Amino acid sequence: MSNVTPLTAARRTTALPGRQPQPMPDHRALRDDAWWQPRITRWRDVPPETFHDHKWQLRHSVTRRKDLLALVEECGGGPLARDVAAGLDAAPMAVRISPYLLSLIDWKRPHEDPIRRQFLPLGSERMPEHPMTTLDSLAETRDSATDGLVHRYPDKVLFLALDVCPVYCRFCTRSYAVGNDTEAVEKAKLGPNRDRWAKAFDYLRAHPAIEDVVLSGGDAWMLRGAHLDHLLGTLLDIPHIRRIRIATKGLAVLPQKALTDKAWRKAVVKHARRAAMMGKHLCIHTHFNHPREITAVTRDAVHAFNSRGVVIRNQTVLQRGVNDDVDTMVRLIRRLAWVGVVPYYVYTHDLVPGVEGLRTTLGAAVDLEKAVRGSTAGFLTPTFVCDVMGGGGKRQVHSHEHYDAERGIAVYRSPQVDPDRAYLHVDPLHTLEPAVAAAWRDPSRREAMITDALHAAGFDASHLPDREVA
Repeated sequence: MSNVTPLTAARRTTALPGRQPQPMPDHRALRDDAWWQPRITRWRDVPPETFHDHKWQLRHSVTRRKDLLALVEECGGGPLARDVAAGLDAAPMAVRISPYLLSLIDWKRPHEDPIRRQFLPLGSERMPEHPMTTLDSLAETRDSATDGLVHRYPDKVLFLALDVCPVYCRFCTRSYAVGNDTEAVEKAKLGPNRDRWAKAFDYLRAHPAIEDVVLSGGDAWMLRGAHLDHLLGTLLDIPHIRRIRIATKGLAVLPQKALTDKAWRKAVVKHARRAAMMGKHLCIHTHFNHPREITAVTRDAVHAFNSRGVVIRNQTVLQRGVNDDVDTMVRLIRRLAWVGVVPYYVYTHDLVPGVEGLRTTLGAAVDLEKAVRGSTAGFLTPTFVCDVMGGGGKRQVHSHEHYDAERGIAVYRSPQVDPDRAYLHVDPLHTLEPAVAAAWRDPSRREAMITDALHAAGFDASHLPDREVA
């Protein structure tokens, strides 16, 4: 699979003095067979050394609607393919999904499968949008200092280096820019352009308060090694930049790249070591949502960085039917830690068009954090956060000023972003009583509920950031 020495993952038994041997926990059992061969007919004869080459994965990634529907029909039957077609009709994200990810779907039970739910929309699952939904609910475009450089926090920026990903998640919060245009959305264009990057560098040099850069996109996994080397080298050369985080979902959806794209890996390791010598810090932040996304190739890919001194942390999105139960979340956290990834954040699901059925309530996130805490070491327990609407940034889920679970609305403060503003979070309509859901759809009653929540939190309507209402 790779020339990187893998960690031991075999199931064994262990015993303490005076106790009976117990089987090793299931979070250590990582898939390490040719699982794609019996699942996907067209790849039945593909050997592991081919399947686990990142160039083969990219060449065979499904990027056209008709090809995806043909594969779904092959694996799951005609009714499922028609359901996916109906889901794609209104999806804000273009099609791109790797063979690796497609092969991890349980095609015998696709409707319940947590990986299918994240990447393949079904028309039958689509729910009406919450009336507060917008294409850019986090107001990233409003807070952009230059094209693709979001400056919201005093000492941190988000650098969107490109607008493509190895796989397009249907729940992407950046669907306003990522990927190709769809029937539903005409995208902003943030391609890998050195002139655009140069303007971002000039802005960073001119603002010495900025110490922290998140290099994202799209997905930094899709940068060429030479481009990544240029970006990291330039950022480290800016004296006041002390911390760089490479944001990527690649380890979850195309882990082979860490093992077979030596130029990309070399750029990361080179600059992580250089950063350490400069008294700075460079790390990778990745994105796993379910324990089944973590296989033996994941372990080897993580080890390829960990063994060279590169820290990897994980950010999970809380999703209904994917990871919103205690057992799944605990197993995910433990499996991440087992392969060498530090669980960092669990986000409540943003207001993204087309995926209302994946969102959970704020109360569910609070309850889940309470249940998860204590299941492993404290430094491996993620913080559950809400990235509040309107650009208030990340707030711990339980730190609201007011939460009305019956009406499904919470109010937060964000003192470092704007101490005079109130920022909202709203629960999905399908979790509310029908009469309350109907009130949200009525503009005058909706505004009355928002006003009541603001007053309960010590605000009035003048404290809300500018917002769009669908």
